[in-house]
Amino acid sequence: MSSAAAPWAHAHHHLLLLQEFEFFLVLDFEATCEKDKRIYPQEIIEFPSVLVDGATGRIQSAFRRYVRPKYHPVLTPFCRDLTGIRQEDVDGGVDLGEALWLHDCWLQAATAGARKGGSLALVTWGDWDCRTMLESECLFKGIAKPAYFDRWVNLRVPFQAVIGGGGRATLQEAVRAAGLQWEGRLHCGLDDARNTACLLVEIMRRGAKIAITGSLAPLPIQHKEEEQQQPHTSLCGGAAGACFCYCGVASRGGVVAMAGPMQGRCYWGCGNWTPTMGAVCPYFLWSN
Repeated sequence: MSSAAAPWAHAHHHLLLLQEFEFFLVLDFEATCEKDKRIYPQEIIEFPSVLVDGATGRIQSAFRRYVRPKYHPVLTPFCRDLTGIRQEDVDGGVDLGEALWLHDCWLQAATAGARKGGSLALVTWGDWDCRTMLESECLFKGIAKPAYFDRWVNLRVPFQAVIGGGGRATLQEAVRAAGLQWEGRLHCGLDDARNTACLLVEIMRRGAKIAITGSLAPLPIQHKEEEQQQPHTSLCGGAAGACFCYCGVASRGGVVAMAGPMQGRCYWGCGNWTPTMGAVCPYFLWSN
């Protein structure tokens, strides 16, 4: 953000007294995509994050790695035009597991001087980055990720409470509604993360206390009486069984239609999936 749009960057020490987190880690993934189609499996191709000091609102450090997709290694023209990511960027990128390791090393170095026990909260615009994209790709590829990705702040929630403007506002619309100037390229992951960080600090400046809004913590174990009340569904391929996604509803079965090594395989996904919004939770299970 420009200095004219970000006066808090110099002195807002009261934020330290208000916020329970010492640092905010703001991220915004970019992933493989195609116009008017759903790519399966979708894979992260840009892994950016920005570290914000919770006391001053200053951006302490930034991280970005391009990630090489495995199942759709050639980016579509739509994806290149939308994100500005070039084919050579992903060709020279790392796999997701290495990107996660590099990110963790960067984060440890960037917070090395913090007070002992300093807390960290992940911040995203929406739930897609952590609940759906990263979680589903890690599950699909068998990749372990640091636990701090399992809890996050959906900035839409405090934005709606402090500024308003409708729950369906885009990030760019939200930034402008807050009286800030958008800087950089829309759908460049690092630029999106920087703009989200500036919006976060503006929301804190207006008196909001930032709290965790989303989590991948498992649902409480049900008692047998409750389990017996749950409906049973038919697994893909005809086998009977009970299958519920993390939303607590009957999961949705499907068959991979796209050509490739997984074509014809049956799977279970989020029961709240819709063509326009995609999956609500990251539940995924092969059924054969």
